[in-house]
Amino acid sequence: MNKVYIEDQSFNNKDFTIDNLSRGEYDYCKFTNCDFSNSNLTDIEFTECEFIDCNISMVKLTNTAFRNIRFKSCKMLGLNYEDCNKFGFEVSFKNCILNHSSFFECNLKKTLFKDSQIQEVDFTKSNLSNSIFKDCDLSRAIFENSNLEKVDFRTAYNYSINLNLNKSKKAKFSSNGLAGLLTQYNIIIE
Repeated sequence: MNKVYIEDQSFNNKDFTIDNLSRGEYDYCKFTNCDFSNSNLTDIEFTECEFIDCNISMVKLTNTAFRNIRFKSCKMLGLNYEDCNKFGFEVSFKNCILNHSSFFECNLKKTLFKDSQIQEVDFTKSNLSNSIFKDCDLSRAIFENSNLEKVDFRTAYNYSINLNLNKSKKAKFSSNGLAGLLTQYNIIIE
């Protein structure tokens, strides 16, 4: 199958559940209100692209390259980001639903998560140093053997993080979120 090269194109209201997006490279493209749910994005390279109001749930991401990609108001359930191409992996999320996804061993250094649902997401062994979780719901998110150094959790909520199992030097938390750091001690905070 021939690979395509697409640059500076806009894709609006496309349904990629029927016909998968063509394999190839997409640079400086914008995808708006597109449905990728349950599709296959294997071996596709996205560079400097933006996804707005898209459904990207349950998508196969084997060797998919996300290089400086912005996701806004996207539904992104059950994704395995650890299957992505690691070279140049860089993403940001604003007003997205990322529930039930996995970032196992991903390099997420300096990643912005803003106004997003990040429930039951696995960040085990990921590098989140210098990242920001601004107004994010982290219910049942897993942080284990993760690098949380200088991460800003000040406006995040519903998290439970065992600091003994993670690198957390200079991570920022608000006093309202301290209970989420003490869960493992089974104490009552009133």
